[in-house]
Amino acid sequence: MAQLARRQGDEPFGAVLVDASGALLDEAGNTKITERDPTGHAEINLVRAAARHVDADVLRGSTLYASTEPCAMCSAAIYWSGIGRLVFGLGSEAFLQMIGDEPPHDVLALSSREVFARGTRPVQVDGPVLEDEAMGVHEGFWT
Repeated sequence: MAQLARRQGDEPFGAVLVDASGALLDEAGNTKITERDPTGHAEINLVRAAARHVDADVLRGSTLYASTEPCAMCSAAIYWSGIGRLVFGLGSEAFLQMIGDEPPHDVLALSSREVFARGTRPVQVDGPVLEDEAMGVHEGFWT
């Protein structure tokens, strides 16, 4: 999904949602550029789409796989959706080292774990996983 988003002219981020048995529920890519929507992050797009057709009980047992650690906005959307688990590839620290924190890159350095720690229900977080592979889709994009 991240590669598809990049090919379509968007930032290279993607996300998929699977239920407790591993069946694909939905998938989404970033649409921030093509839809001129600053909230068009892959995880937000995925949460919005899934909430329309996936029951809350299923969401609680589901896992969202993200190509890169979700930002604070996306982490909050994952939390509010009721999704029970997050797995991400490229960690936010490595991502921020890669793109830098100087303009034109606005940075809100708050990890998904920090966002979830402020909630009243747990969200399991696993990541970074396969970080070198997850970094590949970003190569040459941010320079």
